[in-house]
Parts: sequence; structure tokens; C-alpha cells
Amino acid sequence: MTLNQALLLVITITVVVVAVYLVRLFAQLRRTATEGEKALAEFGELARHLQELDRVVKHQVEELGLTIAASKKAAVHVAEASALITTKFVRPSSKFLPLILPVAQFVWRQIGKRKKERDHVK
Repeated sequence: MTLNQALLLVITITVVVVAVYLVRLFAQLRRTATEGEKALAEFGELARHLQELDRVVKHQVEELGLTIAASKKAAVHVAEASALITTKFVRPSSKFLPLILPVAQFVWRQIGKRKKERDHVK
């Protein structure tokens, strides 16, 4: 075997090894690209679901804002009504409480006694 033939044999073996390595590398790249496309499609689907969820959350927050506003309005009206009742009825009638409370207690006791009497009769 001559030197030229030995070099040609070494070059041929090197070319075959490089070709096999490149074929395997390209096959792996193709698999990676396919998986990347699948992952990209899943990301797109997840992004659509996230946008849908964002719309639902925004709608719920808007409804909650309306509910809070209505609750505030109701609380203001209740506060106004209680202030009106306090200033117009409770305070002016509070001077009569020392007279009304003993009478109310007496009437309540009498009602209780009558109920006991009716329950015992039955």
C-alpha cells in the first residue's frame, strides 16, 4: 500500500464518519424543530386561553365595581336614614323614656304571665 492509498483510505474513513455524524445531527435538528413547532402551537393556545381568562376577570371586576358602588350608595342611604331617625324621633322622644320604659316592662310582664296561664290551661 502506497502513501497516497493510505491517505485516501484515511480521508475516505474521515468523510464517512463526518457524513454519518452530520446525518445524525440533521435528524436530531429535525426532531428538535418538530418539538419546537408543537411547543409553539401549545404556547399559542395557552395565550388564547389567557386572553379569554383576562376578559372574564375584567368583566367580573367591572361587575364587582358596580356592586361596590351600589353598596356604597345603600350605606349612604342607611346612614342618612339612621341620622334622620335619630335626630327627628329618638332624641326628641328620649325625654319620655323614663316614663315609657317602666310601663313597657309592666306590659311585657303581663303578656308573659297571660301566655303562661294559657299554656297551663291547655
